[in-house]
Amino acid sequence: MSNSIILGKVSFVNHEKNYVLIEYDVNGKKKAINGKIDDATQQELIDKKIIKKKHYYHIGDIVNFVAKLSDRGDKMVALNIQYKYNEALDILINKAKTNNLFIGYLKEVEGKYFVKEIDSYLFLPTTISPWQIKPTEHELNEQVDFTLENTNNKEKVFAQLTKVKYIDEYYIAEKAYKQKITIDTKVYGIKPHGIYVNVVNDKIQAKLPFKEGIKIDDGIAVKIIYLSPLKIVVEEV
Repeated sequence: MSNSIILGKVSFVNHEKNYVLIEYDVNGKKKAINGKIDDATQQELIDKKIIKKKHYYHIGDIVNFVAKLSDRGDKMVALNIQYKYNEALDILINKAKTNNLFIGYLKEVEGKYFVKEIDSYLFLPTTISPWQIKPTEHELNEQVDFTLENTNNKEKVFAQLTKVKYIDEYYIAEKAYKQKITIDTKVYGIKPHGIYVNVVNDKIQAKLPFKEGIKIDDGIAVKIIYLSPLKIVVEEV
């Protein structure tokens, strides 16, 4: 096959082995071809200015590619894969504007968690809080409810599970944040750019601006001024 650019649609993604299966038409006949999508391959395309940035591939992605014979010479493979758009993802994002609640299945790939949307089969990354009780093997592949977050940036859209269990210390911190309670913390680390304190035992930790004279195990009274499942900010009182 020539070096002409072909338009195709991703029909399967294996994030564990870093390849996609792309379906495309040739003279009215449907064909399928595999292509690599690992970080190293995508970085080479960036260096060659074929793509501008790395893409996390989904089923339904419309892509451009070039078909060439593999190094072993036994099959055709897709090279220079360029993500164009994904209609299914656009549909989900538009739906989220009026009804941001979806159903999917919780998946784990190489220690990272995803939600497979029930209708589109899109694999959406889901963020695990440092204070979250990680899903058990029994919970994987089970149905979950989720919302779409960061929808203003399609490249960084992620699924937020609606039902999440946290460690007990997180709920203590959450109560202190809501009630603006002063907490007596203990310093466990000091660096030129900050002081690190244990807010709730050694499970909820935070950073304060560096200050001269502070030593390890010193006590510092603080209030939590911001708390989310992913971030905590405290200030000295």
